[in-house]
This record gives sequence, structure tokens and C-alpha cells, in this order.
Amino acid sequence: MTTKLTLTMEDKVIDSAKKYARQKGKSLSDIVENYLKSISTHEITTEDILPKVAKLKGVIKLPEDFDYKKEIGNALVKKYR
Repeated sequence: MTTKLTLTMEDKVIDSAKKYARQKGKSLSDIVENYLKSISTHEITTEDILPKVAKLKGVIKLPEDFDYKKEIGNALVKKYR
């Protein structure tokens, strides 16, 4: 099943993307779809993480039932109240 998607971006970016698609013999939709597939299936490895961030791994011990999404939501609510 395909669904229509509307994107908003600078005219220059669209023109360049269309030119690139023509050169590759593909539609712009195909290129965007393939790009989104590639980034959504990419698993993060330690090589993708900056060394300073990687050193932080294991610094904090959290309970098994810790809900980080809930905590992020609480922090955002607190910040923007």
C-alpha cells in the first residue's frame, strides 16, 4: 500500500533532488522512500556513538522497570510549563 506524503523544503533543495533523481533514472519518491528505509533499518553500533558518549555507558544503574520515555515526557512538561 502506498500513501501520499507532502514535504516542505527549500526550492533549491527540491530542484537539486529532482535533478539527481533524473540522473539516476529514478523518481524522487523512490529516492526519498529508499533513503527513509535505509535510516529506519540502520541499527546503531558503538562506531556510530561518539567516544565521549560511549564512555558514559553503564555509569548509571536504573531499575528494570524504568520508563525513560515517561521521564523525558515529564521533563519536557516541567521545562515548558
